[in-house]
Amino acid sequence: MTTRQTRQQELAASAWQTIEEVENRTASLRKKYGSLVRGLPAMVQTDGLAQTLAFLKAKDGNKGDTEHGLAYTHIQEWVLGKFGHRGHRDLMELLLDMNSSEYRWATHEALSYLHWLKRFVEAKGWKSDEE
Repeated sequence: MTTRQTRQQELAASAWQTIEEVENRTASLRKKYGSLVRGLPAMVQTDGLAQTLAFLKAKDGNKGDTEHGLAYTHIQEWVLGKFGHRGHRDLMELLLDMNSSEYRWATHEALSYLHWLKRFVEAKGWKSDEE
């Protein structure tokens, strides 16, 4: 028997670790983050990965500690880690330099990760009071 994780186990473990980090934030931020993350897969599919990341950056206003900034950072860490660029470059800059097959692959990685984040925020019950 091998100790190597399956792709889904790796995605789930990373997403769970991310959720555990967000758990230490305020209840208000957790709720906003949960509501945002639940809609991000659809946004990526509708608008594209680069446009979604641009939206997150714009809404964050370079603060980094809003729900938008956290989501951007979480997506970036996963995708850059898969490209072997973790901590070396901004994901948006990298996306702009990619060819179409690399861009599709990055989108697939982001969506796979976001689906796990979405499931975990749903399991935690993190949603805004308006939902």
